Amino acid sequence: MLAVFNALIPVFLLIVLGYVLKRYLLKQDAHWTGMEQLVYFVLFPALLTTTIARANLASVPYGEVSAALILAIVLMCVFLLLLRPVFVRNAISGPTFSSIFQASTRWQTYIALAVAESLFGNPGLALAGVAMIAMIPLLNIVNVAILAHYASPTRLSWLQILGVIARNPFIWACAIGLLLNVLKIPIPRPINDTADALGKGSLAIGLLVVGAGLQLGGLVRPRPIVWLTLLLKLVVMPAMAIAIALVLGLNGINLAVVACCASVPAASNAYVLARQMGGDAPILAQIIALQTIAAAITMPIAIGLAS
Repeated sequence: MLAVFNALIPVFLLIVLGYVLKRYLLKQDAHWTGMEQLVYFVLFPALLTTTIARANLASVPYGEVSAALILAIVLMCVFLLLLRPVFVRNAISGPTFSSIFQASTRWQTYIALAVAESLFGNPGLALAGVAMIAMIPLLNIVNVAILAHYASPTRLSWLQILGVIARNPFIWACAIGLLLNVLKIPIPRPINDTADALGKGSLAIGLLVVGAGLQLGGLVRPRPIVWLTLLLKLVVMPAMAIAIALVLGLNGINLAVVACCASVPAASNAYVLARQMGGDAPILAQIIALQTIAAAITMPIAIGLAS
């Protein structure tokens, strides 16, 4: 319980700090636009590349852990797409739907890594690395496609959507990191140290950007759709992942880390992606903040049940 709280509190404090800075110090939107671009094109890709390149794939049940998380994501994606006609009848726009989709499927990498390492040491960290390799490419491809299809001002063809996906820096970062890992290509120390330094800045700046876009009015009286995303991401997603993992025979640390990775709140880079591709960024900022608060309660429960 304490490890989960320790991982979540700094995240929420950074969101609050971003809100304060936007209102009282860095008031111009241009400041935050530059930060968004920096996170999107440089900082988070550096983090993804180095983390995936160094993950120890030989010491963990890669297939079972990956299958449990991927199947849970696929089921959630299918469920949300089946709900799309209901959203349309309730005047939920395409950009808002894309943000609901992101908030219900994406995961906060740093929280998962921090909690897994704190609770289970190096084995937990290795398992979380496997989860990252399994989930991040799939989530980026699916969510970029959803944003391109539903949030774009003009409806894109599937060929154009594939072009948008191919230009996504997160996907390239995952591909490069996995290639370096599988082929065991050594990264020169100066490049490795530079990428590490860039990656360490991605979480803090990304969360500050989320806070800058936060609207406290939405936190006081959230729309019903916001509560739905909390239920889907923090309750339904971990329940599905744990159930699938049990069917696949996972237990102990393996099962607990699956629960940890499935129960984290949505990632701050989801907000950056929404801003870049026309999604409903304000509602996504509200959802991420509320999910971060609620995860302090739901994550310990999910991990405890799995353990």
